[in-house]
Amino acid sequence: MKKLNRTLILASQSPRRSEILKKAGYQFVPFPVYVSEIPDKNLSLNEQILDIARRKAEAVRTRLHDEGLSYPHHVVLTADTLVCLDNQTLGKPETEQMAFDFLKALSGRSHEVKTGIVLLDLDSNLNSDEVVSHIETTVVHFRSLTDSEILDYIASKEPLDKAGAYAIQGEGGKFVTHYDGDFNNVVGLPLQALEKLFTLNSWEFLRQPPAL
Repeated sequence: MKKLNRTLILASQSPRRSEILKKAGYQFVPFPVYVSEIPDKNLSLNEQILDIARRKAEAVRTRLHDEGLSYPHHVVLTADTLVCLDNQTLGKPETEQMAFDFLKALSGRSHEVKTGIVLLDLDSNLNSDEVVSHIETTVVHFRSLTDSEILDYIASKEPLDKAGAYAIQGEGGKFVTHYDGDFNNVVGLPLQALEKLFTLNSWEFLRQPPAL
C-alpha cells in the first residue's frame, strides 16, 4: 500500500507527550486546545478516556473551521491518560489533600494506567467515523507508602498536575516496584501502539534522528 506523507499536529498541553515524540524523532506542530477533562461517569472507563480525547479532537476541528485555517496532509493527535483503581478513575488532583488521598489509595496495590489516543486525518471528511482511536493499558504496582513519604512527595509539587498524583518518570518512580506494559503509556503517550496505528493507516511522518 502506498505511503501517505503526513505531518503530525499534537493537540496537547502536556510537555511529557511532546518529549516522548521528540525523543522518537517525530517532527510535529504543537496545537494545544482547552477542554474539560472531567470524565463522564455515565460511561465505561474506556469510554470515559476516549470521550475526553475525542473532545480534544473536536475542539481542534472547531477551531480550524472557525479561524478558517487549513492543514492539508496533517493528522491531529490527541490523548488523555487516567489512573484506574477499583473501577474508579483518578485524574489530576485539584488539591494537595486530593493528591494525598490518591496516593494513599494506590499504596501497596496494583492499578491500571489507561491512555486513550485519537487520530484525525485532516485530509478526510472529518466525520466521526473517520477518527482512529485506541486504548492502551499498563498495570503498575506500588509498594506500601508511609504518610511521611506521601507528604514529602506532595511538598515537591510534582504530583499536582499528574494523573493519579504521581510521575513514574520522576520522583514518583521510587514508589513503583514494577509495571506490566508500555512505560511511555504511564508517562502519557503509548508510543508503540501509536506507531502501529501509523503503519495500519499507511501514514508516514516527518522524522529526524531520535534524540540520544
